[in-house]
Amino acid sequence: MAKFRRRTCIILSLFILFIFSVMMGLKMLRPNKATFGDPFGLDLLPEVRQRTPHLVKNFDSQKSDKINSETNIKNLKSVEITVKPSKASEPYLEELPPLNYYLHVFYYSWYGNPQFDGRYIHWNHPILKHWDPRITKNYPQGKHSPPDDIGSSFYPELGSYSSRDPSVIETHMKQMYSASIGNYFILCVCVCLGVLALSWYPPDSNDENGVSTDDLVPTILDKAHKYNLKVTFHIEPYNNRDDQNMYKNVKYIIDKYGNHPAFYRYKTKTGSALPMFYVYDSYITKPEQWANLLTVSGSQSIRNSPYDGLFIALLVEDKHKYDILQSGFDGIYTYFATNGFTYGSSYENWAKLKLFCDHFKLIFIPSVGPGYIDTSIRPWNTQNTRNRINGKYYETALSAALQAHPSVISITSFNEWHEGTQIEKAVPKRTSNTVYLDYRPHKPSLYLELTRKWSEKYSKERATYALDHQLPVS
Repeated sequence: MAKFRRRTCIILSLFILFIFSVMMGLKMLRPNKATFGDPFGLDLLPEVRQRTPHLVKNFDSQKSDKINSETNIKNLKSVEITVKPSKASEPYLEELPPLNYYLHVFYYSWYGNPQFDGRYIHWNHPILKHWDPRITKNYPQGKHSPPDDIGSSFYPELGSYSSRDPSVIETHMKQMYSASIGNYFILCVCVCLGVLALSWYPPDSNDENGVSTDDLVPTILDKAHKYNLKVTFHIEPYNNRDDQNMYKNVKYIIDKYGNHPAFYRYKTKTGSALPMFYVYDSYITKPEQWANLLTVSGSQSIRNSPYDGLFIALLVEDKHKYDILQSGFDGIYTYFATNGFTYGSSYENWAKLKLFCDHFKLIFIPSVGPGYIDTSIRPWNTQNTRNRINGKYYETALSAALQAHPSVISITSFNEWHEGTQIEKAVPKRTSNTVYLDYRPHKPSLYLELTRKWSEKYSKERATYALDHQLPVS
């Protein structure tokens, strides 16, 4: 009996010693600065540390992107020394989670600020006049005055940033592949956005409120590749766009960027891997002109050449279907994030459009968005505002798109701030004249999280009906 008691005491002593060792080990793992109430390990993650509201202000003005990149690297190194992240928190390219290359998001690189561009670009967007002068006179005139007064109803977490700032491009790419979940920030959780459709004008060309941005494409491709993202081109309606200069511009894009590993190619059901080009406002060019470029017998035919691709037309009205067929396009997209604004953007028509596309072997790409409000630049356009309803509008659009069983879904947009369609992070902001909208009561990452959720759902459903569910070829 005494021997049994001795053995029991020894076992209990060993058990108590084990528990004590574990407790001491856990205490050593606890961050030095964490208070009693801090969630364990939360302070190790950079995103929960106190941040400057405008990221662009963290970097000194420099004369070139190269110098800025070096400055950013130094700043990041200093963060690493302070935070001391484990190697597991810095993933290698091959460790990144798989992305959904059939989910595309429209991306705009037209923003500028004095630090990187010498002046504000696009954030100071003019207030557009209504075509009826009698209506115009009832609304304010002039331009916005950044940084506190910008041409948007929301305010970016990054402030009035420059698209030339390498750190901004890097942050955008991170937002496209990572998301925060619950009360803890999880690095490397996939948003599942696989492709960004880059708004593009030819060299020495630009929209009426911006400057040429083709020189940014190499940096965007490099940053995208770092996160396994792909880049396709959203060709804007540049001046005098026609079949001849479109051929030259497609050739330019493929010759200059086609060998980059981030350049997107869509693998078709026949096994071909072709570049994809969205063509905005395609309907303003006559079908006969497009047919010169996009049909095999056309005088400027691009078909069966090294510059062949998948050309996706914008469908606005129902009658555009037949113009698109005559033109020789390979598919249609609907772009606008305003349900009911056009025939193409109305969810109720997507099933019919999908049947039409299936019948004529076209790719159907419905466009979804989180909401719409452009009254900061078109104050007379309140009838087309679509309230976000704390994410419900976005989820309804995504649900409608999935029901159509599309080959690809496009999102309008990552950062079209003027029209309030962005899924990029926005923050609360109030000035003496303006109270900006925001995503509260949710976090700034709400729409990135919803994108991840629905992308995963789309990826699973698509695999059950699509024959081309392989990854794209680069």
